[in-house]
Amino acid sequence: MKILMVLTSHDKLGNTDEKTGFWLEELAAPYYVMKDAGAELVLASPKGGQPPMDPKSSQPEFQTDATRRFEQDAEANNQLANTVKLADIQTSDFDAVFYPGGHGPLWDLVDDKHSIAIIESFVLANKPVAAVCHAPAVLLNVKTIGDDPWIKGKTVTAFSNSEEDAVGLSAIVPFLLEDALKQRGALFKKGDDWTSFVVTDGVLITGQNPASSEATATTLLKQLA
Repeated sequence: MKILMVLTSHDKLGNTDEKTGFWLEELAAPYYVMKDAGAELVLASPKGGQPPMDPKSSQPEFQTDATRRFEQDAEANNQLANTVKLADIQTSDFDAVFYPGGHGPLWDLVDDKHSIAIIESFVLANKPVAAVCHAPAVLLNVKTIGDDPWIKGKTVTAFSNSEEDAVGLSAIVPFLLEDALKQRGALFKKGDDWTSFVVTDGVLITGQNPASSEATATTLLKQLA
């Protein structure tokens, strides 16, 4: 198995002075679920090199066994520091793609032409596409046949409006992801806030929040098996 993991390159939290990026747990937990299952992982981002991490995601209250393992893993950190540019990715080299969240994707990956092309290529090849938390934003502008969004009529989940309200960022983010998915015609489902919830619809696998990241990766592996 060879799996592509795509991270954001965006580090500014809207019009605030705060930083954002990818959420550490949403990278670390899936990374080890897939790596420990024998998958070869390649990390990529729009700009290549070191992607920005949301500094809040490394605070003690958000640490997990996976995040601690990642922070102490020299090989993983070397991979993270040297992500491949999305423009240089050959999708035919991979069996699946996984998008970790964090707020960053709302600003860059949602419109990134290379990310959109990568997803469209995976869909047409019937290869799994997985995204967790805010990362389902990468699906909003994906089309495969005609002008309809690919997610129209598909069942999805993602970081919910109530969870965005709870973290106090509903007025800061460029759009509410739950609303945007519904506007594209997706059938949005959610579990209880902050609990693990994963939805599968064909090759598409989505997880609701950080607590869903490990289960999203596990579901992806089951599809590949």
